[in-house]
Amino acid sequence: MKTRSKTRRFACPFIAGVDEVGRGPLAGPVVAAAVIMPPRPLPRRLTDSKALSSAARERLDAKIRARALAFAIAQASAEEIDQHNILQASLLAMQRAVAALGLIPAAAWVDGNQAPPLARPLRTIIGGDGSVPAISAASIIAKVERDRQMVAVDALYPGYGFAQHKGYGTAAHRAALAALGVTAIHRRSFAPVARAVQANQMNFDDLLG
Repeated sequence: MKTRSKTRRFACPFIAGVDEVGRGPLAGPVVAAAVIMPPRPLPRRLTDSKALSSAARERLDAKIRARALAFAIAQASAEEIDQHNILQASLLAMQRAVAALGLIPAAAWVDGNQAPPLARPLRTIIGGDGSVPAISAASIIAKVERDRQMVAVDALYPGYGFAQHKGYGTAAHRAALAALGVTAIHRRSFAPVARAVQANQMNFDDLLG
């Protein structure tokens, strides 16, 4: 069942809220979370992670982890994204997150209009990350986890600015791709990265040539 709900907020006990972050970047994994929240008390200001500042997400991340009945975070790598495509990789990450929960939820409510195959009752909710507390919680902890990973890889791949843009295709990131080439965490199936691979190969061929 698909439900559109952008303003009404509601909770349901023992429901796993599921969301993913990182579909759009040119580099790094797609990260998903599944969270089972208690009916109350819920952390205040739970909403879509994109509507929050980095500091607010960090504060809520700690509260969610402390109050959740269960939560799990999983991901699909850049290599898996290239192998399966970004949609299928996102569904795979969500499936892994639900499977990793320490408690078995009565059902899984997933943000958006597509959900992975799960051995639980499923509900997709468009705008769920802003209306369903458990999905909001999943959105937040997945975003915080992915951002932390991208800050960490910044030290492994200096010059790309991963700590700042988190892998998204900013002008600075695209310039770094042109100047430095493609790393192991770049998504080669994404057009800007594929063009950089081709350009670098042409430059290499010219040097040999």
